[in-house]
Amino acid sequence: MTNIHPTAVVEKGAKIAKSAKIGPFCVVSGKAKIGENVELISNVTIMNDTTIGDGTKVFPGAVLGAGPQDHGNEFNEGMKLIVGKNNIIRENVTMQCGTPKESMITRVGDGGMFMVNSHVAHDCVVGNHVIMTNNAVIGGHVHLSDNVIIGGNSAVHQFVHIGRAAMIGGMSAAARDVIPFGMVMNVRDGLSGLNLVGLKRRGFTKAQIAEIMSAYKLIFKNDLEGTFAERLEKAKTKFVGNEIVGEMLKFIDESLQGRRKLMTAERE
Repeated sequence: MTNIHPTAVVEKGAKIAKSAKIGPFCVVSGKAKIGENVELISNVTIMNDTTIGDGTKVFPGAVLGAGPQDHGNEFNEGMKLIVGKNNIIRENVTMQCGTPKESMITRVGDGGMFMVNSHVAHDCVVGNHVIMTNNAVIGGHVHLSDNVIIGGNSAVHQFVHIGRAAMIGGMSAAARDVIPFGMVMNVRDGLSGLNLVGLKRRGFTKAQIAEIMSAYKLIFKNDLEGTFAERLEKAKTKFVGNEIVGEMLKFIDESLQGRRKLMTAERE
């Protein structure tokens, strides 16, 4: 294939679309599947059973599909990494395969941007249009919903779920689940409010944002009467039938049933 540089090493069995470009000094596994118009610029390593969706561009130094950094599960038959379409994967990004603890698959959606040195660990599920800024890292089994932003030098603890359009600010840590549209800034266990800028950018109306803010204040502000559980029940009654607030309430219910617990505005 003319689009494969002569210095690249492509193992027998790799499935590479005719329009894909494999640059100098890349290494591609025999189990890899490389889609249309994918570009591996140079010095990219694709390991194991890794799928790269159409239109994704991978910059030098990235290693995609390596075995999990999970002791005892580094090498497993059938482990996979599936990366969606039209992603930008910058220099030295690492994304690893899944383990038998879940489905053996790590999944990354479409239209994301993964900046220098960001890391997606084993068994993660990353949604569409996610941005992970320089040196952002997520531990094993983390779920990032659509439109999540993880700021530079930030970390998400293993098993944590981050709701849609939430933002983890630079140099922050998320050790508990973060509600949809939530904001975390420079703290480990407390919400800093809502990602209002992100909501506006994504076309939420003033009325919708006002409803989300009202629900947030009712549930998370500790100066109101009642326990967290009581305020949550009030919100369910007040916002019954509200689809957007309902998304937040559903996420909270699921978080309270397990995983890493829910991040609140202040510890209760």
